[in-house]
Order: sequence, then C-alpha cells, then structure tokens
Amino acid sequence: MPTDELTAGEARRLQLRAQGLLGRVVTAQGNGLRGDPGARRALGALRHLGAVQLDTISVLARSHELVAYARLGAVGRSSVERAYWDGTAAFEYWSHAACVLPIEDWPLYAFRRRAYRRRGYHWHRAPEQACADVLARLRADGPLTATGLGGAKKGGEWFDRTDHKIAAEFLLATGEVVCTRRTGWRRVYDLAERAIPAVLRDRDPDDTECVTTLVRRAGRAMGVATRADLADYVRVRGDQVDTVVEAAGLVPVTVTGWGNGTAWAHPEALAAPPRGRHRTTLLSPFDSLVWDRRRTQRTFGFDHRLEAYVPREKRVHGYFTMPLLAGGRLIGRVDPAREGGTLIARKASLEPAALSTPAKAARAVTHLAQALREAAGWVGCDAVRVERLDPPELAAPLRAALS
Repeated sequence: MPTDELTAGEARRLQLRAQGLLGRVVTAQGNGLRGDPGARRALGALRHLGAVQLDTISVLARSHELVAYARLGAVGRSSVERAYWDGTAAFEYWSHAACVLPIEDWPLYAFRRRAYRRRGYHWHRAPEQACADVLARLRADGPLTATGLGGAKKGGEWFDRTDHKIAAEFLLATGEVVCTRRTGWRRVYDLAERAIPAVLRDRDPDDTECVTTLVRRAGRAMGVATRADLADYVRVRGDQVDTVVEAAGLVPVTVTGWGNGTAWAHPEALAAPPRGRHRTTLLSPFDSLVWDRRRTQRTFGFDHRLEAYVPREKRVHGYFTMPLLAGGRLIGRVDPAREGGTLIARKASLEPAALSTPAKAARAVTHLAQALREAAGWVGCDAVRVERLDPPELAAPLRAALS
C-alpha cells in the first residue's frame, strides 16, 4: 500500500528539483574536464538527468545544448560539446531515444546490447561482410565517421544507407563499436575495446541488475513517477518495471489528481521539501522534463506537441515550439528563429491559466521577455523581435518589457 500522500503541487516541485530546474545542479568532478568549469557543470547536469536526448533539428541551438542551457544558464556551447564529446566522459546510445549518457553507465546497457545481438539487426539487417569490414577498418585506421567507412548514404532517400553505415549502426547497438565523439554533427565510430575503459567493459551485469539500476536512476531523475513514466524514461517494458521497482528502492506514494494507481518516489526526493530558485527559461521540445506528453499533461496541465514533422498549414504553435517554464509552471510557448543578430519569435503564446488575473498576466509577460532576452544573449543575438503574440492585446506590454 502507498506509504505517502503527495499533492499534485508537491509532486510537480519534486519533479522540477529532480530534473535540475529547481535549486542547484551538482557540478561533476574529474574525467579530464579540468580547466573548463562550464564543461564540468554540463557533465554534472548530464549525470543528474541520466540521459540527454539528441536530435538533428537546430534552431537556436541543438537540443542537447538547450537542455544544458535550461539548467545552467549561459554555459558556453563549446563547453557543452566538450562535456559530451571529449571522448572520456560520455557516450551515445539508445536510452529513452538516441541519447548522450555518462560513460560510467556503459555497463547498465549490457541488457540492450545483448538483445540487439540476439535479434541480429538494428534498423536494417547488416551484411556480415560489411560488419567485418567496419571492424577491420577501425582496427587499422582508428576512429572514423560513416563517410570514412565508405559513405553514409547511397545518394537516394535519407534512409537509403550504405551497407557500411548499416553495419556501423548495428555494431554500435551491440556494443562492439561506440561513439564518444562527434565532428560536424557526424558520429565518429571507434572500437569499444579502445574507447571504453576496461574497468567498465569488464563489468557484465545481468539483465535484472541492469533494469533495476536504470529504473532506480529514472526514479531519481523524476523524483516521483508512475509505472509508465519509469518505463518511458529508459524505454523498458511496464512488466519489467513491475518486476524490479521494489528492489530499485522506490517508495510507493499516491498523488492527488494522478488517478487511482500507485506512483513511485525516490527516497532522496522525499527526504526534504524542494527549496531553491525556479528557473525561468525556454525548454527544448526534447527536454526530459517534457519529452513524455502524458506526463507533461498530468504534471503541468500543458499540452505539449512537437510540430516539426506536421505539415506547415496544420501547425498550431510552430515548427520547433519551446515550452516556457517560469515559477515552476509551463506558462507559454515560443516558436523561435534567427536572422543575423536577431532572435525572432515567429509565434509566442501564453497559457490561459497564466492570464487569469491582470497581475498574473503582467508577471507572465515579464517572464516571457526575460526568457527571450536571456536566450538571445546566449546564442549571440543582440535583438529580439516577436512577430505574433497570443493574446495580441499583450503585444505592447511585451515590447515594453523587452526594451
């Protein structure tokens, strides 16, 4: 039976603190990042979250940079790149999706690497000779991009990959090949035996230990979560969560408004009430606070949807709509763009709940202006232009706040 009862507001604040958006994000130490405080802070944020999702879309910046910015403020973008891809502190693998993961978590994905080996393919079935060729080239020539291995595409559709690219991705999935560096947004493939420290490669936890630890990490990263939330965070099955959740040390709780089912909290989340400063910031659509639409709706009453792959004429909010976080709530959204030194909000909108009184509306406008100015400064813009605001009657107060 549940041992604790939480209000919806308490659960929301626990999630914000666990996600590094309320209070301070712990700074990482060591791992060859000395001399770059920004890189250590970005690595600390990565360890705090457990995973940072990658995506090819770049508007203000790429999503992984936006995740660090949301928690750390104007951390240098080169420092974020160093934290993720200096070759020592992190690696890429399939977690919630394609993610950057702390290097020390390599053993925890042994269960997934084994599953890919049993299945025999990743996205496409890799020719055995191509796999042998890729491994031989990496042994002989050192780390290489897909182009160096024989080309990433055959020249047709985006999914028309060469055999060597297919082989490299399959070997990445099975753990024989690893990516700890990128160059020009291209993965640099290397042999795991060369890139992953032996002390990590020698650890081979069984599937139960892997899933138990990852569910525990997911609970810590969210503070309080449902069974479905835990499964989604690291992409395991719900029945796997059921099997390990008690061994993971998570505590059953009830949350007002979350339905009749049991939720699960990490003991650290319940040890002390959340305190500290709330971040006011724009969030990547792929930020782990909002990457699960059902969790975002339940926790914040906010309907979050990425419309980048929706036909232009059917978009409601815009191509790369970024939720606006302020005061521990999602109070609006912005569809950004850049033209020279100007950050443009193609469309900005504020949620009805943030406009329920004149005082709330004034604060919402102030928060929106603050988030736009700070984001502009971080990406090197010296001006902000809002092309469309919903509701339009707040356009004049917003212009005044921005000036």
